[in-house]
Amino acid sequence: MGTVAIVPRHVLGMGYLAPSDHLTKGIIGVGGMGRGHFKYAGTKTVAICDVDTRHIQKSLEVLGSGVKSFDDYRELIQLPDVDIVHIATPPHWHGIMAVDAARQGKDIWCEKPMTRTIGEGKKVVEAVKTHGNIFRLNTWFRFDANFYGMNTEVKNIKKLVQSGMLGWPLKVTVGKLTGFDWKFYWVGRTNLAKMQVPKELNYERWLGPAPHKPYHEHRVHGTFRGYWDYDGGGLGDMGQHYMDPIQYFLGKDDTSPIKVEIDAPQQHHDAVGTWRKITYTYEDGCQIILDGEGTQEAPYISGPDGNLYRGFVSDIPDFERKLAQFPDPTPQVTDFVEAVKSRRKFALNESNGHRSCTMVNMGLIALRLGRDLNFNPKTQEFIDDDAANRLINQPMRAPYTL
Repeated sequence: MGTVAIVPRHVLGMGYLAPSDHLTKGIIGVGGMGRGHFKYAGTKTVAICDVDTRHIQKSLEVLGSGVKSFDDYRELIQLPDVDIVHIATPPHWHGIMAVDAARQGKDIWCEKPMTRTIGEGKKVVEAVKTHGNIFRLNTWFRFDANFYGMNTEVKNIKKLVQSGMLGWPLKVTVGKLTGFDWKFYWVGRTNLAKMQVPKELNYERWLGPAPHKPYHEHRVHGTFRGYWDYDGGGLGDMGQHYMDPIQYFLGKDDTSPIKVEIDAPQQHHDAVGTWRKITYTYEDGCQIILDGEGTQEAPYISGPDGNLYRGFVSDIPDFERKLAQFPDPTPQVTDFVEAVKSRRKFALNESNGHRSCTMVNMGLIALRLGRDLNFNPKTQEFIDDDAANRLINQPMRAPYTL
């Protein structure tokens, strides 16, 4: 059976939105992150969904009784009066919800990491392309705000890299000494005893496509990141924040590294642990080094002709004057509401977001297997490693499927 694209109502002129009007949105997952996005500019929240009745109640106290509420996301995404679906659930839900929302003709704002697996990311890219949706991944550092310890926006780092002043290839080191915290408190526990599911939580629906595991409060809500079934610890939480801007300023939005190497303790089969070092290498020799221990003394970016240090400081003589002579990077579409209204692709979208999320998932697969891996950026598969490739497309618990 062929797939029929559902065009968003504001594109067809159904309930036409003048430039001053608000787009409508439905938020799936109204814990702390979801509630923080009730009032982003140019939008109006008209529907919410959560499997915890406490989250629904807290949200309605803020939004008012006129907002529709659900515990099944499939009801929310079918609402004709919802333009944008904001996915603020744990990552094991991101892929399936994004694909389903795309099929319903909704534009999509998705929290990071974009998907829990590489295969799910490929499916999101395909769905958005097929149905013509506008997609935004919610990590903003490639286009907005000071970039952690660099004390500058990423566009200035992009300008420096484009200038060629540092030479090529480049090595980027990401760790505490260059201003980035890997949040290793997001680790799982290996001794969870079965607990009674609280009456306000639909635990079966919270698990959704994830394998069934006995309920424990540490698996859900604020601490779910410590378990492979739902996320990937500190790397899953912060990886796209840190590595997506690097993909951008290195000019690698349409490719992936060809190798990932790890230095880490053996990981538990259920609970995510910590790691010491993860190294990604691209075909042209550029590298990204994730320093988990915060002990590697290094510039943020090192090149054959110069280095860039924390605080946007360089050892290149007369650095700022020389850099000012080069052109700024090409402007990006960074207003999501305008992207939706104009149907112009957002700066951080399903395509480049999938590539930076693939880096996160490459690292997580290497950690789980306890070995270095080689990767083909074109086929997006690991080379001569069946076990690694099985983790690209992980099975979903019935009846969920992509």
